[in-house]
Amino acid sequence: MRENKLLTAPISRIVPEMAVPTIIAFLINSIYSLADTFFVSGLGTEATAAVSVNATLDQIIMMAGSMLAVGANSFVARLLGAGDKKKADKVLSTAFFLAFGLGLLLAVFGTIFIGPMVDLLGATETCRDHSIDYATYVLLAAPFMASSFVMNQCLRAEGSAMLSMFGMGFGGILNCVLDPIFIRGWGPIPAMGVAGASLATAISKLVSFGILVYPYIVRRSVLRLSARCFFPKWEILGQIISVGMPSMLRSLLAVVTGILLNRIAGEISDSVMAGIGVATKIMMFPFSIILGFGSGFQPVAGFNWGAKRYDRVRECYRFSAKVAFLGAALMALVLGVLAQPITGLFAKNDPELLRLGTLCIQLQCVALPIHAWVAVVNMLCAGLGYGGLAFLLATSRQGSCFLPILYPMAYLMDEMGIISVQAVADVLTLALAIPVCIVVLKRINTAQQMLHDSPQTK
Repeated sequence: MRENKLLTAPISRIVPEMAVPTIIAFLINSIYSLADTFFVSGLGTEATAAVSVNATLDQIIMMAGSMLAVGANSFVARLLGAGDKKKADKVLSTAFFLAFGLGLLLAVFGTIFIGPMVDLLGATETCRDHSIDYATYVLLAAPFMASSFVMNQCLRAEGSAMLSMFGMGFGGILNCVLDPIFIRGWGPIPAMGVAGASLATAISKLVSFGILVYPYIVRRSVLRLSARCFFPKWEILGQIISVGMPSMLRSLLAVVTGILLNRIAGEISDSVMAGIGVATKIMMFPFSIILGFGSGFQPVAGFNWGAKRYDRVRECYRFSAKVAFLGAALMALVLGVLAQPITGLFAKNDPELLRLGTLCIQLQCVALPIHAWVAVVNMLCAGLGYGGLAFLLATSRQGSCFLPILYPMAYLMDEMGIISVQAVADVLTLALAIPVCIVVLKRINTAQQMLHDSPQTK
């Protein structure tokens, strides 16, 4: 059975086996926004800035489903490890329907107040209309996007990483095909500009939803998705929220920092806002690899923790931390060297965008190995159900280590402070991650010792 692989397969094989499909899915999923930025950049700097503004909208939609998705992933993995499939079905169904409901609320109110919403997200007068065009269709797909996060996470929790990869990946490829068709027009399809990028993204997200829900409909998944299993009681919600809350707050902080950065950068020029936006989209690729690797590692750690295989939990962390750090260092070297030509693909006749985007990427590459290791420690905390520690780390990168330095750096260093603030914050997260890692490893060792000393093991 798929669950047995998480318990018996060598760590050096099962973690990559779980992680690689997830990494591929996240990489292809990153193409959603990067493809939009690439094709829209041909419409001018203002249109590129509008896509940067609406990246925050994507984070808001993610926030609607991320708490439920990540919390369900951890809880489901531990329940399956303990052999309680019936309760795991309730966790999946409860998280799915709640996520769909939250996405529906966002779609309704976002559409009604779409003008004030893009103003709040940081749209300038010159890119406001483009921002509204982009937000229109993405909002309509919000319920399906939010609930897809839950299905994606729970498929990985049950060991079906390939199904998760295909569901997310196919939508990303489809988006790349549809973008130029809807943006520039093709045959009977008229050119829609920025609105075309939004429509392409919405259609692709709906297709991904259909692919992800299919195995649940035809009963080819380990878990069962059913309205009859909807069980919004605290015994389930409490576990989901305690572990998923850090992820939701991380998304919330991404929204807050995105809005603040857009507003500060927009006061200087659309080129500064677009440059930071392009750099953020490009850095999504190494970040996706790191997040995908951590998401593959997390259910393995959680499953073995639930099964009381503490030796495998410890081995899983050591292997994952080493691979993540070294892999991030290699990605940082390659991306740092290629930063200028890659940014140049999006800087159509705008040298200021090219200069700032390139430097922003290179600075974040310096801190990339640190970010990778901290992400593994964060996933370890979430996988083992330590919601408080996971919360502390999840909110550090764009919260406790970011917000206090944003305005001082912007004030003292102007545009240079804005583009370097994320790299500085990544380095500062070490001050939290090191003691958290020490505490969690001690708890793993204590649990292993208690199991060894128990009468049942003698």
